[in-house]
Amino acid sequence: MVVGEVAVETDVLIMGGGPGGYTAAIRLGQLGKTVVLVEKDRLGGVCLNRGCIPSKALIHTADQFQKLSDLGRMGIKLPQESIKMDLNVWQDWKGGVISRLTQGIAHLCKENGVTVVQGEATFLSDDRIGVETDGDFETYKFEHAIIATGSRPLIPPYIKVDGKYILDSTASLQLQEIPASLSIIGGGYIGIELGMAFAKLGTNVTIIEMANRILPQVSENLVKEVIRNTKKLGMNLITSAKVEKASVVEGQVHLHIQSEKLGSQVIVSEKSLVTIGRIPNTEEIGLNRAEVVAGEKGHITVDVECRTNVPHIFAIGDITPGPALAHRAAKQGVVAAEVICGMPSANDSGYVPYVIFSEPQIAGVGITREEAERRGYSVKTGQFPFSANGRALATNEPNGFAEVIVDERSHILLGLHLVGPDASNLIGEGVLALELAARIEDIALSIHPHPTLSEVWMEAAEAALGHAIHIVNN
Repeated sequence: MVVGEVAVETDVLIMGGGPGGYTAAIRLGQLGKTVVLVEKDRLGGVCLNRGCIPSKALIHTADQFQKLSDLGRMGIKLPQESIKMDLNVWQDWKGGVISRLTQGIAHLCKENGVTVVQGEATFLSDDRIGVETDGDFETYKFEHAIIATGSRPLIPPYIKVDGKYILDSTASLQLQEIPASLSIIGGGYIGIELGMAFAKLGTNVTIIEMANRILPQVSENLVKEVIRNTKKLGMNLITSAKVEKASVVEGQVHLHIQSEKLGSQVIVSEKSLVTIGRIPNTEEIGLNRAEVVAGEKGHITVDVECRTNVPHIFAIGDITPGPALAHRAAKQGVVAAEVICGMPSANDSGYVPYVIFSEPQIAGVGITREEAERRGYSVKTGQFPFSANGRALATNEPNGFAEVIVDERSHILLGLHLVGPDASNLIGEGVLALELAARIEDIALSIHPHPTLSEVWMEAAEAALGHAIHIVNN
């Protein structure tokens, strides 16, 4: 920074153009604030460019590829030997999807008066930020700032990601050829999503998980169906195991693991993918110069208005404690923007839905039965299987079930969870029900269209009340 340099003044400076940052910027623009949005890479952040969107594009493609082999049951005959997957062509298609979305965000920022600056931002003080762009350096003076710098993959020190043999999730989505074999370190949602996608495309997949089962953060009854499908896909699950060393030997990855059941062994694969978690990007943005406090693991604690310990500086998204989810970041972005503009806004809802794009999908909102019982509720539940749903059977997707968790005394819904086809879209009804403090009768008495997958909610609610029509009631 040059002494005496004139700073560009703005009402709000936002660090990071991911789902939280660009949402906050657009909302601030709508409310009449001058906004500078600094993004070091591309608008949309990791989610749009290297995470959520490209991974779901791969998962959808893998689903379609796998379904081709089942079409014969429906009378559609295809020459199996001619069915191939060209990952190069897919990369072009994926790039087109990402480009359309990033251009859309850029257009919305422009139309709402947001100034987008490409560069790396760092705090110089509690009211100034410096931005380095292509060798140049500019200073911005702000009244409020929003930190939305996101997160990155957690890579243990004994593993070196080279992007060719040992991959992080970003590199795995840039592959030009389908690997013959893939070992995945970490059986959480990213490892399971990508592992099942590659398995559907013909890759021999091995997953190594430290916990005693995959998806350890999800209720066990929801995971059983996914585990069954990993076996159908020929995937190898090694649980209660730890990777102690990773090396590349003659073009193959050697993972030295220690397992409770199998002892020491070496897993050899063409590629290896590390998906053991993510860490917040807060180390190199000058938080100390702004006197913003971050915890031991780098997360910044905020209140319900998304304020940090410095009242005019806000933090949103993966850098704050809580689930690292794009929709949570976007909600926080709206809250921060509205609070800055003097509106009575707050991030005070505990109903943040989760979705896992496994096979079948898992989704939920609210608390599970186990959590409800721990909190002292007298719990009533209702389940309905997709195997009794006409739409699921007609589309050859009969696996899984929907479950409602109810307070037996008040009949107020506490949680809604499901594993099954299109769970990612079905969970929206559950979020709305909990936000409205709905009773189980509200869902049971609502007419759901037939034949649709959404009927599983109505039937599960009726099962909790003891009068489901399409299953035998307990």
